[in-house]
Amino acid sequence: MIDAGIWPLVDSEEMRALDQHTIEVLGVSGGVLMEAAGRVVAEAVLRALPPTASRTVVIICGSGNNGGDGLVVARHLHVAGVDVRVRLLADPERLSADAGVNWERARRSGVPFEDVGAPMPERGVLVDAIFGTGLSRDVEGATAETIEHVNAARDAARGDLIVIAVDIPSGLSADTGQPLGISICADQTLCIGLPKLGVTLEPGRSLAGRVLVARIGIADEAPGVRHGAELWTPEGVARKLPLRPVDGHKGTFGHVLLLAGSEGKTGAAALAARGAARGGTGLVTIACPAGLNDILELKCTEAMTAAVADTPERALAVAAEDAVLGLAAERDVVGIGPGVGRSHETVSLMRALAKRIERPLVIDADALFAISQEPQVLAGREAPTVLTPHPGEAALLLGCQPAEVNRDRVAAARSLADTTGAVVLLKGAASVVASPDGRLIVNPTGGPALAAGGTGDVLLGLVAAYMAQGVPPLEAAGLAAWVHGDAADRLSAADGQAGIFATEIADAIPAAVAALRRSLGASQTSGIAESGVGFAVPLRGH
Repeated sequence: MIDAGIWPLVDSEEMRALDQHTIEVLGVSGGVLMEAAGRVVAEAVLRALPPTASRTVVIICGSGNNGGDGLVVARHLHVAGVDVRVRLLADPERLSADAGVNWERARRSGVPFEDVGAPMPERGVLVDAIFGTGLSRDVEGATAETIEHVNAARDAARGDLIVIAVDIPSGLSADTGQPLGISICADQTLCIGLPKLGVTLEPGRSLAGRVLVARIGIADEAPGVRHGAELWTPEGVARKLPLRPVDGHKGTFGHVLLLAGSEGKTGAAALAARGAARGGTGLVTIACPAGLNDILELKCTEAMTAAVADTPERALAVAAEDAVLGLAAERDVVGIGPGVGRSHETVSLMRALAKRIERPLVIDADALFAISQEPQVLAGREAPTVLTPHPGEAALLLGCQPAEVNRDRVAAARSLADTTGAVVLLKGAASVVASPDGRLIVNPTGGPALAAGGTGDVLLGLVAAYMAQGVPPLEAAGLAAWVHGDAADRLSAADGQAGIFATEIADAIPAAVAALRRSLGASQTSGIAESGVGFAVPLRGH
């Protein structure tokens, strides 16, 4: 069963196992599933068609079961009186068994078939039923040319041609979200059964367009399918927010200690404190270089400060270690790294504290640099640890290049979590949160508004705030990523994607959380009416 508001994400191997279990163990034939999938996609196409003119549908079908789904779509639309045409990219004799049956049914029903080289339509709907989730090689040859022509036609049509992908955009890896050579760019993707991991990761998320899930009777559980990855909807996030009892006080909601700041980077410390305070923690203390204490006392009205030993350059000194350990022992969660700089003494201090702090610890920015030469030292920590790297910092910790991290963000986050024993929040478009036990959360919120200095400092403070309120580390990181991105999305909707300050994002967090709490009573099934597609619900949306 699917928990309210929490969608399991499946990769190609898991989806294959679920299909096989449904057919071989539950006794639901592949033909029945294909008929159900095709009918739901046909309903989606009917919803997408304009009410009067341009009611032409072209369906491009491959040789496998995805193509078979497309043939069922064609038959249903033809019976409904829609001007539908099929382009079959394979010899009918070489179709999969179920697809072959539906080719014969479509032919007998009078569905028109046209040459694969015919000009692409300029308007109406084009259904992509070429490849499904089983594709594991680069798309080449005539099929690659067809996908290229589809994308060119969609671009030229400027909204007059709507592309709907069946299950996943053809050419997109269901596992990584990366195009396998080339991928269809869809306006809408109707995932069959469960959402695919690849449509939640960039660039797959952008290539998939609006993602809906068609529930057609494929099993959600099967032997060997663990469902380690998940995506949270607003309802799911609202259920995971920490409670705010009416008799609570500042001590109820935790005390966060932040070790942050250096000359020229007091803003990072202030933003981390603001993120923690806006996240609902009761108390925030900033341990900062003594020479910067007066500055931060003025900048941070709501946070306390604690001056610790510093270098002549007003950076954190090795001599601050015992004082910081004493401060940490009296707080619930510690966050280290925002704006601390990379002086020799500060790097040494960060490494020592990462080993010795016995409280839950959130590590970001320059503290990640400090431990990059020895990330495995974190594995010995008994208290929970959360790392919040961007791809460059993750690459430094993994000993690879940022491009390698971004090629498979899920694998990178899981590898780093396994190496360090920490929960890893890998920032970027479609942030990924991984835990050492294999669980994974893909975050659907956030966009270009977050591409501004200081937003990562706010995020660290927010993670620490949720942990201080008793939220487990993986969930705290997932919540923080979701709420942080949602606050930015709400600002973007009102003010555009550029020029939004990190301070503004922090200050938008309470309103975003309040909206989530108000939405808690909404049923998932309300998405059926919104999407207008039988048995389908959108993954998220305000």
